[in-house]
Amino acid sequence: MYLADSRSTKATAAGAGSTTVGSDDADSAASRSTDPAAVPGIRPGRRAAAVPGTVLALGTVSLITDVSSEMVSAVLPLYVVAGLGLSPLGFGLLDGVHNGVGALVRLVGGHAADRGRGRHKAVAAIGYGLSAVCKPLLLLVHTLPLLSAVLAVDRTGKGLRTAPRDALISLATAPEHRGRAFGVHRAMDTTGALLGPLVAFALLRLATDGYDAVFAVSACIAALGVLVLLLFVPGRTAAAPADGPRPALRDSLALLRLPALRRLTLAAVLLGLTTVSDSFLYLLLQRRLELPAHLFPLLPLGTAAAFLLLAVPLGMAADRIGRRRLFLFGHLVLLAGYGLLLAPLHAWWAAPVVLLLHGSFYAATDGVLAAAASATVPAEQQGAGLALVGTGQTLARFGCSLAFGAGWTLWGGQSVLAVAAAALAVAAAAATLLIRTPDSPHSPDSARWGGTTEEHPA
Repeated sequence: MYLADSRSTKATAAGAGSTTVGSDDADSAASRSTDPAAVPGIRPGRRAAAVPGTVLALGTVSLITDVSSEMVSAVLPLYVVAGLGLSPLGFGLLDGVHNGVGALVRLVGGHAADRGRGRHKAVAAIGYGLSAVCKPLLLLVHTLPLLSAVLAVDRTGKGLRTAPRDALISLATAPEHRGRAFGVHRAMDTTGALLGPLVAFALLRLATDGYDAVFAVSACIAALGVLVLLLFVPGRTAAAPADGPRPALRDSLALLRLPALRRLTLAAVLLGLTTVSDSFLYLLLQRRLELPAHLFPLLPLGTAAAFLLLAVPLGMAADRIGRRRLFLFGHLVLLAGYGLLLAPLHAWWAAPVVLLLHGSFYAATDGVLAAAASATVPAEQQGAGLALVGTGQTLARFGCSLAFGAGWTLWGGQSVLAVAAAALAVAAAAATLLIRTPDSPHSPDSARWGGTTEEHPA
């Protein structure tokens, strides 16, 4: 079922002149008093589901697709370095460039979904389809240029689908339950991330030609994910206008003029610039605690397990205490993980504690940021608004990875981690100043932080 944007009585009359942009908490407060009979997709006398079927269907699609993607990701570095002869540095640059391309394409996906007047599913299906087509091609390419082209198309598909998918989740869920809905989706997505490497490991052990077996099974699973999307996810959002002018690209970029969205994006970029990539963190943990090499592949599973267990509880907590507040708290948890890595400890228990903090950081920030951003933009531009925030954060983290890698080469891992920790503390303070002021005096945060009301053109 789908809910229109019901932040306030002004928001329901967007075509009349202006829309009040409330904080995520103001959004929740307004929605509690909304008559369900007046909301598209809700029958009179029935309450909106906290986690609609659309969210569960999208979560199933993400689970299946992540099994497929993580199967390939688990073996690709070894396949490229050992099988095709690319250096580790070359693979890192290749993967980094492709991730950057995917982040930029996210803007295209979000804008295209909004311009299609609610056809978010169609754009998402193109993205999932492109990634699915790439999987069997991995069986055919055996040179670096061709492999690079296939990976670029795969990243393009991922970039296209992310913003429309998150917009579908936002539009399908009552505003007061968006934190929970994104938490459920991310938990299902992470389940796939946990299963994928395990399936790949089993295939490598059982199959004669392990790499080809992984790529072939991954292609079949990816096709299943596209099929589930086409059959079980509704094709059009009820919140989308049936007529009227289509938003131009400049209209999507102009969303950054909205004070609430601009401040949230700047905060995400600042914090992203000081977020060390997962790979570097695992390397630091392994070297700092002198863990055996055979345990290294288990480190990402520890983060994923913590993420899976905490995504839903923290998403529900975000709905209660404020999404921006929890987003900031998540980065303080990450800072605690940095501090533990910098401490003169060699105890075995430090590894699971760091992984727990790392997974908690993702659970408190990933879906929570999307839920917070969804409350700052009109319903008809959810795709573009979520894409702007996500792209800014992704590019900032990519920049941090490049800087961290260079710093590690020059000064060593521990020294550059100390610099990153100090920078994260400063960035967290700056982000608090940016987004501490709620965008509506009706927000529960108003009593704690003080608030102002801001409006943007419809």
